[in-house]
Amino acid sequence: MTESARVSGPVGGTPGILMAGFDLASVGYVLEEFFLEGTASSFEMAGPAGPDGHWDVRPAVEAPFVTRLVLCRPSDPSAFTGTVIVEWLNVSAGIDAPAHWMLTHRQVVRAGWAWVGVSAQRRGIEGGGIFQVDGEGAGSIQLQALKQSDPVRYAALHHPGDAFCFDIFAQAVRAVRGGPSGPGPGGSRDVPGSAVLGSARAQCLLAVGQSQSAIHLVTYVNAVVPTLAPAAACDGYLIGSRGGNAAPLSGWDGQIRPGPEAARIRADLGVPVLTVLTETDVTGLLGGVVARQPDSDRFRWWEIAGAAHADTYILGASFSDSGRLDPADLARLTAATATAMGMPCPEPVNSGLQHHYVGQAAIAHLDQWARGGPPPPSAPRLETGPDDPMHLVTDDSGIARGGIRTGWVDAPIAALSGLTPEGADGIGVLLGSTRPFDDAELARRYPRGRDDYTTAFRAATMRAVTGGFLLAEDADEIVAVATAGYPAA
Repeated sequence: MTESARVSGPVGGTPGILMAGFDLASVGYVLEEFFLEGTASSFEMAGPAGPDGHWDVRPAVEAPFVTRLVLCRPSDPSAFTGTVIVEWLNVSAGIDAPAHWMLTHRQVVRAGWAWVGVSAQRRGIEGGGIFQVDGEGAGSIQLQALKQSDPVRYAALHHPGDAFCFDIFAQAVRAVRGGPSGPGPGGSRDVPGSAVLGSARAQCLLAVGQSQSAIHLVTYVNAVVPTLAPAAACDGYLIGSRGGNAAPLSGWDGQIRPGPEAARIRADLGVPVLTVLTETDVTGLLGGVVARQPDSDRFRWWEIAGAAHADTYILGASFSDSGRLDPADLARLTAATATAMGMPCPEPVNSGLQHHYVGQAAIAHLDQWARGGPPPPSAPRLETGPDDPMHLVTDDSGIARGGIRTGWVDAPIAALSGLTPEGADGIGVLLGSTRPFDDAELARRYPRGRDDYTTAFRAATMRAVTGGFLLAEDADEIVAVATAGYPAA
């Protein structure tokens, strides 16, 4: 393990990250940026990378690095409740995208938590994504890597390559948990406690990652945490929308089947791990079904019926969702569309909000679990073919059977799917589809129209709340948004 990295900051000015289209100050939060400078190690296998996740690795070569951390915290220190979400920022589009923040920021804010985004990978700093987007879906914001977006501010950043990303993330965790601050490219912060949080202390530190970041977190949990522990350890992990495999120690090059085959989470980690997947992630493009493993006292595996890897909430509405939107506005912002971030899709993309709301329940459960509370409920798995686990079993309407059920699949007005529509390409392969029911089908299901629909949707929502897969504080909003989205007569 290399020596602790030096933390400098907060850096003046506005951090280069697409967090929110609303004023964070309006919800009592402030955004700060720090630079993290040190020497990172790469790793190499010291044994086989078996499917059980028990991988032996050893440090290999070392290289200097300078990266950045983004801190989003309550502006009133007394409002901070002690939980810190440390997110491995997603670089699939060639930028640092806070994918899990976009999914669950409402829960972060209302719970009084802090959030830290880590630029762990080279693409977020230097550019070169798997999917290129023009940003039109996020208010025509041009999406660029850090050095392209602000060459002066980020001139000092240096990333030696993704073979070093695991140790860089570990050193970021250590800096948030508590570590030295010292001279660096942004001016030092010399305070007691955490080099990032200042005098505040992280009572519960949860690492999260979505998609490509989740694929790297699988490797981090299986190989790096046991090697570098306790310096690399968090109190819990939420691994969201992972594939069936894990990133190789050299980092993932963007291929759909990265790293060791069928990588499960090792059973001896000792802290809670919650994995949350959509249909796209289970039997769709990412093939997560091959990594299914039984629940245990420290592991849960959730699969959400009717959900896609990304949907209209994540692609657009999340930027505007401060928690104060009228339900009708949220319904409008998440309505089905065949255009995603300025790009045409062969079918309207998935327009359900279940990924967002189940995600909020998941991170709330993980916080309680990591603090010594009860584990999340075990969830039913999506039903797959007896002879073909990559085949998702659906009902006559095309809605998946099994999995975590919400009103969007148990009281539907459309068949929502996470599977890739024929003809989709680019980012469209991750967006699933929405196939609205015609008037006859709606009349058959809901003879009294909107009133019947609201009654059925509320009943399905309360079943999910009772089951622990939705939060009670979200229930009224969920029903109101669904009701507002019912087709006009």
